[in-house]
Amino acid sequence: MADRYFNPADVEALIPELTAVMERIRDARRDVMAVEERMKTEQQRITMAGGAAFDRDAWRADQERRERLIERMRTGLEAITRLGGVTKDLDLGLVDFPHMREGREVNLCWKFGEKAIGYWHGLDEGYAGRKPL
Repeated sequence: MADRYFNPADVEALIPELTAVMERIRDARRDVMAVEERMKTEQQRITMAGGAAFDRDAWRADQERRERLIERMRTGLEAITRLGGVTKDLDLGLVDFPHMREGREVNLCWKFGEKAIGYWHGLDEGYAGRKPL
């Protein structure tokens, strides 16, 4: 049972903020993945070289950047939670909001880029089970 139920207008009022927050999260996630790939490549190079020629400052800088980016993602996810949403998928930018429909609890489903709330799904159906409002 949710603490609060949203109607489509409630969520639509949040879309500008949701869009901005989700964009920051997705940008940070993309950057984390790039840093991790660079670190993985560097780790392989270090292993192949037997540990020689290791740039500790560059490695530390990448670690610190990764941590800052992860914190940015965490902050964004917490902001979505404070708005009442539940982040379901970062690749698609999916956020669900509790909603009562015909006496049963369901989710209104927003996808990054959508300008309005047009879909809902049952609690155990997920994105694949989206139905038009």
